[in-house]
Amino acid sequence: MVSMRMGIAMKRSIVRHWPLYVIISLPTAFLIAFSYWPMLGVQIAFREYSPVLGVWKSPWIGLHQFQSFISSPYFWPLVKNTLSLSVYYIAVSIPCAVILAIALNEVRSVRFKKVVQMFTYAPYFISTVILVGMIQIILSPTSGPLALVFHQFGISNPPNLLGSASGFSSIYVWSGIWQETGYGAVIYLAALAGVNPELYEAAKIDGASRLQKIRFVDLPGISPAIIILLILSVGGLLSVGFEKTFLLQNNLNLSKSEIISTYVYKTGLVNADFSFASAIGLFNSVVGLILISIVNYTARKVSDSSLF
Repeated sequence: MVSMRMGIAMKRSIVRHWPLYVIISLPTAFLIAFSYWPMLGVQIAFREYSPVLGVWKSPWIGLHQFQSFISSPYFWPLVKNTLSLSVYYIAVSIPCAVILAIALNEVRSVRFKKVVQMFTYAPYFISTVILVGMIQIILSPTSGPLALVFHQFGISNPPNLLGSASGFSSIYVWSGIWQETGYGAVIYLAALAGVNPELYEAAKIDGASRLQKIRFVDLPGISPAIIILLILSVGGLLSVGFEKTFLLQNNLNLSKSEIISTYVYKTGLVNADFSFASAIGLFNSVVGLILISIVNYTARKVSDSSLF
């Protein structure tokens, strides 16, 4: 009886609010088709996949692929390279975006603020392929602008930065900072716009300097946004951007530029070992879920902000 009443109430609710259900139907169908339905393919990681037999008829091998990856000599170098690149980027990108947002918030000239925002935000729309092409042209040891500067100072053999394994991380990170800091600052500017103006008035009455206002009003005001973005960044700690890393790779910097995502690509598509590649990808996702849960739990205990 209760279930019948609930069904009738649900039907009435659908009829009454049908425009809302129509609106959410397309995103729901998109999620089902491209996010949930493909999850059935995760079982490839637990099978000895054969294109002839298909997903469901391929023999079940359990955790063999995961054990092979963890025991392989590539495991620790891949994890080390991926973590070092991710931590480096997170440690630099978040402070840069916060500093830019606070600096723009302190600017009183609206025209100057808009010009700076345009120049810092515009690189975000440059595609990864074009960005890598720009990097290769600028850092070319033979004909690039950097090589010309070295030639002006009498250095005939400029360093090949793109062929240096030790310099790969800095090239990857700082090119990303140039491209994405303006976009990241927009989020913090929106958070700063939501800070209660009475706090600024109180700080002014108390005689707080500009730095003190930033420390005691601005930073606490945007700290929830910083924590949420930090949690999301840690969740993708092992999912470093594949495209730029792969395009910047060469045989000279491979010892530092080979990360999990590029290794999965080479294993799955180049070597056609689909089961092994799926196992690595699933391992990557599970570790990301564990990390985001740990950081979210810690943030909830330390502060009042968390993702869930």
